[in-house]
Amino acid sequence: MVSAAPVKEVTTDPKTISAIYRQYCNFPSPTQAFVGPEVPCEQGGSYINICTEWTQSELERGQSISFSRQHTVLHDGVSLRLIGPPSPCTDIQNQLLSCYSPSGKLKAVIREKQEKQFLEIWGENGLLRSTDLSVQNVHGKVYGSGQFGVLSWSHSEKKVLYVAEKKQTEIRSFFQTSASVCHDEKRESKRQEGKEEQEDSNISQQPIKDSNLEFWDDWGEGMSGSRLPVLCILDIQSSCILVVKGIPDDVSPGQALWAPGDQGLLFVGWHHEPFRLGLKFCYNRRSALYHVDFEGRCELLSSDSHAISSPRLSPDQRHVIYLEGETFGPHSQCLRLQLYDWLTKETSILVDRVKRPEKDSFAGLYTTALPMMCWSADSQRILVHTPQRSKKEIYVVQLMEKRLTRLVDSTESGSWTILTAQRDLVIAFCSAPNSPPSLKLGIFPPKGGEQSITWVSLQESDQLPAIEWTVLTFTPPPAEENQHFPGLDFEALLVKPKSVEKAGIPLIVQPHGGPHSVFVAQWQQNLAVLVRVGFAVLQVNYRGSTGFGQDSIESLIGLIGRQDVKDVQHAVNTVLQSDATLNPKSVYLLGGSHGGFLVCHLVGQYPDFYKAGVMMNPVINYATLLGTSDITDWRYTAVGLQYSYDRIPTVDDLAAMLTSSPLVHAAKITTPVLLLLGGKDKRVTPKQGVELYRVLKSRSRSVRLLWYPDDGHSLSKTSTMADSFMAMILWFLQHLGRKPH
Repeated sequence: MVSAAPVKEVTTDPKTISAIYRQYCNFPSPTQAFVGPEVPCEQGGSYINICTEWTQSELERGQSISFSRQHTVLHDGVSLRLIGPPSPCTDIQNQLLSCYSPSGKLKAVIREKQEKQFLEIWGENGLLRSTDLSVQNVHGKVYGSGQFGVLSWSHSEKKVLYVAEKKQTEIRSFFQTSASVCHDEKRESKRQEGKEEQEDSNISQQPIKDSNLEFWDDWGEGMSGSRLPVLCILDIQSSCILVVKGIPDDVSPGQALWAPGDQGLLFVGWHHEPFRLGLKFCYNRRSALYHVDFEGRCELLSSDSHAISSPRLSPDQRHVIYLEGETFGPHSQCLRLQLYDWLTKETSILVDRVKRPEKDSFAGLYTTALPMMCWSADSQRILVHTPQRSKKEIYVVQLMEKRLTRLVDSTESGSWTILTAQRDLVIAFCSAPNSPPSLKLGIFPPKGGEQSITWVSLQESDQLPAIEWTVLTFTPPPAEENQHFPGLDFEALLVKPKSVEKAGIPLIVQPHGGPHSVFVAQWQQNLAVLVRVGFAVLQVNYRGSTGFGQDSIESLIGLIGRQDVKDVQHAVNTVLQSDATLNPKSVYLLGGSHGGFLVCHLVGQYPDFYKAGVMMNPVINYATLLGTSDITDWRYTAVGLQYSYDRIPTVDDLAAMLTSSPLVHAAKITTPVLLLLGGKDKRVTPKQGVELYRVLKSRSRSVRLLWYPDDGHSLSKTSTMADSFMAMILWFLQHLGRKPH
């Protein structure tokens, strides 16, 4: 455990800071869980193994590592009791995907080794079968976790389903194909034998259709090379791979699962014509739910004009639930939870969108994905987690009554996330800005008693007593009210050192990216390190954030660069006036993507207010970004314009984009700026940051640019995160004593 000594002043020694960062890397995060089979106990009840998987940053290797561990519990049908300590952690590196069979007796693993991918089947006594997926040469690389990827057992446990890239046509030179070489050798042999024949037209020198020079668009940022996924089925006994036929030519399939009775597959199909738009972090792409049988017959089950995701089949195999949102517009929105009845073929709304939530009431669904297993054992209730203002909450959805109940009171515990719900055993984890993830196991109470759930701690993390946090609510001043959406408020998380001996804590202000995203009260390693070093951090959920109702999201459309900027500055001014422990003369800015866009706006519009700013892959100029981003649609939507695939920008369109951009204020920037850019960013081309860098350099402003050539928009490589964090905090420390211009 990191020392929790009172923070007397800001730590400025790089070695001490890096030591704190390294220690906080030791807090792992759970990624998935599975409830194993029940083994009868002689004294009554049953033993159950709980299998969990985790990730952790490993700085020496500069990568994220994965490991598994097991817990044994005694379950008597009413209560749970943890039996002994957890098993030692087991390295599961090179594991792309894993999934237990319905009975829990088998486990499928897709593993990557030396550029190859293997599908392994494990049983109680070891490895049962390993199949080299490249040998049969029927598809390309298997998709890992993400919008498309999945690994799923058939109900009979005889087959495994996964998603891979479609096999590409072999590329050959026009002048020297392997076919022509073979033909030339045969022709020479026949000539020498006096049997030369007329040129075979089937082997004539014709250009190959799929040239290596032909452009093929992919699914954008973080999905480079992901063009056309296919559904693949491995037969466990024969090791034969079937690529499923019948998928419509104009959709890319993913998020697949077995249909009831193994009668085909259910899948989400994303439309990719006339071209693909970026899919990562964008949950508004036109898609639909389909059923395809093994004769190649494909049937549409949902609306074809919405954005569909996360289909989940009930234990009794009667109902399918899925998330539904609108296409185009904001990339993250308030979603519906839809229910499809496999028997009646009828669809109904379980949870509708919420435009404006009443005080302390359910604010709507904003989850990016449903838990893979989220049904109660009787198929009558569903567990979901979703941001609710500045926290993440767990709710129970009643199937018949279509009613929601909050499962956990998270007033003190921060945010909750479900990992799995199987046989009425729920595995979840909770965390807070001062508490790393703690793993919990609970018995799902009978219907009507959901709030009486009790938890057994499988792995407990202590709070860090040197850190405190609170959620603050802000009301925009009258001059900044939105005329079309009046009466909206917003929030911010204030996290700061707890045991300070004097006032004067420097404040880092962090608006989130998106812009339709949200900061929730959960564990964030970088945030915790900043506070332990001696800074306070204000994470602002300005109007337009998710978790506050659809009206809040839509209120920002057309007001990008104005409403969000004013909200952040209002939050900062209010906090500095109300909290005497903060130093109003030592305020800094930090933000990535749209958060970087806001940082640039703030240092441009309030040049004497902030001491230093850090921008990660910031949006600087909407007009020049229009033709270089994988999400062209958002460049129009952000400024209040309607997007269509065939739209060509007008002079007025470009003027609106430029006017909303922070570049128009760049000449006024005097605040020292650090730019952190990913060379492979497809979402916000790094040339955006370079554009600002050149403006500032030409005016002899204090600016530094760090270029990470092998990283993308999120700057998510372990080595990048570590290096960029140290660069960021040293930049702030360098300017602690700087006087405003």
